[in-house]
Parts: sequence; structure tokens; C-alpha cells
Amino acid sequence: MSVTKTRTSSFSRNFASVNSSQIPGLKHGPNGTMFISSGIPDLDKILGGGFSLGSLVMVMEDAEAPHHMLLLRNFMSQGLVHNQPLLYASPSKDPRQFLGTLPSPAVPKDDKSSHRDPDQEKGLRIAWQYKKYFGENQHSFDSQGGKHEFCNEFDLRKPLERQFLSGKRIDCISIQDSPNLVTLNDCCATFLSQFPSDGSISSVGRIAIQSFCAPQCEFSNMEWDMLSFVRSLKGMVRSSNAVAFVTFPPNLLSPSSCKRWQHMADTLLSVKAIPDEDKELEKLLTGYQDMVGLLNVQKVARLNTQVPVILEATTLSIKLKKRRFMVLECLNQAPIDGSSGSSYGTTGSCSVSSKSGTLDF
Repeated sequence: MSVTKTRTSSFSRNFASVNSSQIPGLKHGPNGTMFISSGIPDLDKILGGGFSLGSLVMVMEDAEAPHHMLLLRNFMSQGLVHNQPLLYASPSKDPRQFLGTLPSPAVPKDDKSSHRDPDQEKGLRIAWQYKKYFGENQHSFDSQGGKHEFCNEFDLRKPLERQFLSGKRIDCISIQDSPNLVTLNDCCATFLSQFPSDGSISSVGRIAIQSFCAPQCEFSNMEWDMLSFVRSLKGMVRSSNAVAFVTFPPNLLSPSSCKRWQHMADTLLSVKAIPDEDKELEKLLTGYQDMVGLLNVQKVARLNTQVPVILEATTLSIKLKKRRFMVLECLNQAPIDGSSGSSYGTTGSCSVSSKSGTLDF
């Protein structure tokens, strides 16, 4: 009796033995792709699930505002919450101090209601038959859903708890005094060797490199050496169960080198500051006063398929909800008459009303 073998694509990974429910922070995607979260729920939705495992993510910084730090902090915090090993490289003298600025995951509303004071609960003037919903049922739900979410919402005003920072799975490297990139390349190779892509995943790693090619680094003028490192890093990450997240200031590179760096990225993002009191932009966009910056999605990783990604919008506004939580929203055109109301493109009606009559089609 013949046994038929499943035919897999030559450029697709074999994750047949992977159970994403047993590995926190890992999710199955189409065409055998595995995702880890960016730490921003809205960005995960835009990218189709998150950052593809084995991909190189690059963020182009803005010289006028450090909005790239919001993306970097959430990416690092999400990995630490999921107990994923982290390698962090920074041009600062003591990179470990940066860990104290990482945000903490917000407490869901369900968890807040489950920790209600019993004395306060007795004072609630509600019908007795509704009291059961605040007791046993709520507790059982929390006990079943005690696992970490795939993507948390992080409170930017609350620092990450020490229990996530006290582990031995965090490596910090200072690239300020490095005369070349040999040390950084060796550290990345040693770190990624823990996560071989052999068809089974026991753990997932994250690499975060902040402000690569910054002026503080002695190798900032070695453009070809830096390009070789980016190419080497991409190759090492592609053959491992990890994701590399690199931010760099494009204004410090030559135009040709900047184009090459953008071409090397699997997922390419860029951030931009919003000019203060731009009257013309304020008239064009709704919610302009709440925006802190703009995020542009220039490229989305497609590792196991040749089908291109078509996004609804490539430029999104960065907002801080309650000045605590980072959200991304599509840019909406303000009403022509300047009145408040639903933004452009949000209504599904195809009718136009006027004083003289109504035209429906």
C-alpha cells in the first residue's frame, strides 16, 4: 500500500511539528508563515498578523522626533512578556539602563473587575441573581485565560515590572566604542544559534538594534561594512526562529547606501514628526490635534509566497490614547464645511441628500 507524501514548496518552511498554543507569543499564518507580535495591536493587523518569523524589520528614524523609540520599546516589551530571549544593541554607554524605560502591559478590564474588594461588592445595590456573574464565573474565566495574549496593549507611563527584567535571557551590547562590526556580528551569530530553523520551534528570539550607524559609533563612516553586516544579519535571521528589529537614521547615510538598506529589509517602516501648528494640514485631516506623528508602511515581508500585499493605507497617524496607549489610525479627510461628524469614507451609503430632493443610486 503506497503512502503519499505531502508536497511542500521549496521556499516554504516546514512547521508541521509546531504547536503555537504551547509557545507564547507565536501564531500561525498563511502559507506556513509564523508570526510574533510587534507589541502594537494595530500594527499587527496592518501587517497581516505581525512580524514574520525569520524576517528583518527596519525602521527609518526621523531626526526631529524619537517616534521610532515607541516602536522599539513595544517590540522589546512584548518579547519579554512572552519570555522570549532578547539581544539589545545600542550606541549608549550603558544599554541596560534603557530597559528601565520599557512599558508595562496594561491590565485588562476583566482582570480589574475580578479583583474587586469583597466589602465593596456587598454594597452594590443590584439584584441578587446578577451577583453570580461577579463571582465564580468571572474567576473561572480568568483561570482559563491566564496565558499571555499574543499582543498586549502597553501602558507607556508604567514601567515594566522587574520580574520580566531579572531573567538571564537578556543580552545588552554597547556599540559605541566598537571600532568595527566584528563583535556585534559574532554576538548576533551566537545569539541566533540558540534558535535553529530545523522544523521544530522550542523558543523564539528577538534582536533589537537601536540607531544603527549613529554618530556615536566609530564605524558610522564605514558604509560598506555596515551594509555587509545588514546582509549577514538578514541571512542569519532567515535561517533561524527569530526576528531582527533595526532602527537607523537615513539622513546620516548617502542616498545610494540608504536605498540599499531599504532594499535589504523584509519589512520597512518609517516614522515622521508632525509640524507644529500646520494650519493647512489641520484643515485636511480630522483629529489632527491628537496626532503625535506619522507611520509609513513601505514594505511588508512576504517570505513564503509571491503574492504582493495590498494595504488599505500606507500612511497612518500615531496617536496616544489617554496619553498612555499607542494606537494607529488611517488618515481621514476632514469634512469640507469644517463641521464635526463622521470622517470621509466611513459611511457606506450611496445616497446624496439636498434641500431640493434626494438622489439614490
